[in-house]
Amino acid sequence: MARRAYDLAYERECRAIRAKVEQMLEADDDIRQIWRIHDYLSKERRETDQKYDYRYSVLIFVFARLINEGWITEADLSGLGPDKTQEIKALLRFGREDEVNS
Repeated sequence: MARRAYDLAYERECRAIRAKVEQMLEADDDIRQIWRIHDYLSKERRETDQKYDYRYSVLIFVFARLINEGWITEADLSGLGPDKTQEIKALLRFGREDEVNS
């Protein structure tokens, strides 16, 4: 179950990155756009490599972040153990409280 949600989020994010690159290509005929795309893809690669960590010890944090960023929903995690679900919900509440207090 966890792997399915993880892979779903990764696929969604990669599709969004691809759509952004296609938009960048269509929006500008300047040949230097290729280097802006390269820079964009390099940045996205670093961020996704940091974000998508499937180690058991950090997986609840990864899922909370993916929900917070909109790549998956809590419904995508149905079937995950109730203890893990509660931990993820607590992290989400904590993050929301932190945003309100900022």
